[in-house]
Amino acid sequence: MHAVIATSALPLFLGALLSDWAYSGSFQPQWINFSSWLIAGALVLTGVAMLWALVELLRRRGSPISLLLLLATFVLGFVNALVHARDGAATMPTGLALSAVVLVLAAVAAGVGLTAWCRRVPA
Repeated sequence: MHAVIATSALPLFLGALLSDWAYSGSFQPQWINFSSWLIAGALVLTGVAMLWALVELLRRRGSPISLLLLLATFVLGFVNALVHARDGAATMPTGLALSAVVLVLAAVAAGVGLTAWCRRVPA
């Protein structure tokens, strides 16, 4: 279940990256606001996925790699949220780079979780 929740955070992280990219080209402050809200929503979903992965790991059904990737995604996503809390001009280029790294981490975490889930489901 945590893989499905982690996969649900991917569009939000992608939206934050695209909003950062739009801000870097237009410098309209609303794009940074969009990014901040998208990152906050993605962090909520990542936190729920991380808790679910911990429960699955304690039940000896989960993957510790998936949990660690979700933890790294959450920590870097939180740092990204703190960067986005600054003034719009101070956010670039760090916010754009962090959004890209967090998106890749979230995609890898979801992929590892889905792979582990597919191995458990009988064909």
